[in-house]
Amino acid sequence: MTFLRDTISELIYWVPALLIAMSFHEYAHGKVADRLGDPTPRYAGRLTLNPLKHVDPIGLLMLVIVRFGWAKPVPVNPLYFKGDRRQGMILVGFAGPAMNFLLAGLTGIAMAITAYWSLKWSPAVRIMPFLEYLLLYNVYFGVFNLMPIPPLDGSKILFNLLPQRYYYIYHILEQYGPFILILVLMTGLHHFFLTPIAGGIINSIISMANAILKLLWGGAK
Repeated sequence: MTFLRDTISELIYWVPALLIAMSFHEYAHGKVADRLGDPTPRYAGRLTLNPLKHVDPIGLLMLVIVRFGWAKPVPVNPLYFKGDRRQGMILVGFAGPAMNFLLAGLTGIAMAITAYWSLKWSPAVRIMPFLEYLLLYNVYFGVFNLMPIPPLDGSKILFNLLPQRYYYIYHILEQYGPFILILVLMTGLHHFFLTPIAGGIINSIISMANAILKLLWGGAK
């Protein structure tokens, strides 16, 4: 009974954090494509923060099984882009992870402010588990999506940086991308590079949060 109660309690914190990280990530892709002149994300109903519009069944299943997964890619047509199409695809691809890293940084600031106020008003500390999950998911979601495996963002960034003659490799990998991702996740290969990078970013953000907390606490004296 205690285990069930603790599990439900954890769900209350990590599910909203995950949905926020995922929704803002996909919204950023669609918004940048829209600003570049592509109406496809708007017509597909993806310029929204509604998580139901961004859920990918296989990615969601992986989230449940191994706590890593992906959202449904935002449809983009670079033929509509104003200016360099390859550069546009790089911007669209990087927009999602950049949004996650921005949210992670803002979460670090929120953690510092919450820690400061909890010293004066103890109920404020109750939001801290949610903020910790929000930081964790945004960093891991951002780093994970930079992996160069279709349909993740890293593949779009990489293959638009490479000479166009290599683009056929992307189309071949695109067919098997989800299966490769499942293999990587199920075997735990992602931990060899994902955990150290994400851990370093999280530690940096926490150090920033601690520095802000010291400033707030010092200024209050």
